[in-house]
Amino acid sequence: MKSIKYKRIMLKLSGEALAGKNGYGIDFQVAKRIAEEIKEIVKMGIEVGAVVGGGNIWRGRQGEDMDRTTADYMGMLATCINAMALQDSLEGIGVYTRVQTAIEMKEIAEPFIRRRAMRHLEKGRVVIFGAGTGNPYFSTDTTAALRAAEIEADLILLAKKVDGVYDKDPNKYSDAVKYDTVRYMDVLEKGLQVMDSTATSLCMDNNIPILVFGLDTPGNIKRAITGEKIGTLVTK
Repeated sequence: MKSIKYKRIMLKLSGEALAGKNGYGIDFQVAKRIAEEIKEIVKMGIEVGAVVGGGNIWRGRQGEDMDRTTADYMGMLATCINAMALQDSLEGIGVYTRVQTAIEMKEIAEPFIRRRAMRHLEKGRVVIFGAGTGNPYFSTDTTAALRAAEIEADLILLAKKVDGVYDKDPNKYSDAVKYDTVRYMDVLEKGLQVMDSTATSLCMDNNIPILVFGLDTPGNIKRAITGEKIGTLVTK
C-alpha cells in the first residue's frame, strides 16, 4: 500500500461536478463514481469531510432582480439536495455517512455540531456539510475553508474541471502555464481562479494547504492523498 500523506481531508466538490455532462441536475452515475473514489480512501483509513456546491441546481446570480439574501438561501437549499444525493451514493456502496447542515432541518440531517462531526470522522464516517455557513454572502468555498479549520483537516482537496491552477484560462488560451505550487498571496494578488478571496484568506490564516486537481481523471483523489504530484498545491 502506498504511504498516506494526509490523515483527515476536506473534499470540496462543485455542484457542476455532480451534473456531469448534463450541466444541470444530478448525474447519479457520476455521483456513484465519486462515491467509489471516496470509499477507496476511507478504506485506507482517511477521515473525509465533504462540501458540495449547489451550482447544478441554483446560482444566486440567476435571480438578477431577486434579493441577494433570498437568492443565497435558495443556494444553501440546493447544496442540501446535493449532499443528500452524495450521501445516498455513498451509503449505497456501504460507506457510513452523515449529513450535517448549518440550517437546522432535523428530519433529513443533523445540525452542524463540531464535536459531533469530529466524532463521526474518528469513527470512519464521511461527514457531508450542507447549507453553506448558514449565512448569505458566503460561498461554499468559504464553507469548505471554515469547516476544514473547524475539523482540523490536513488538506483541502479542491476538485475542478481543470487539472490545476493556471496563469490564465487554459480553455481560452493555448499558452496558459500551469503552476505546480503557488502561494496564497499570489492567488489573492494575481486573482487566480482557485477559491474566492474570503476562502483563500481563511486558509492562509489557518495554514491549510489546498490541492487543486482535476476530478475527471479517475483515481485522482487517491493520488492526491498519497502525495503523488498532481494538480497545483497552494501553500504559504
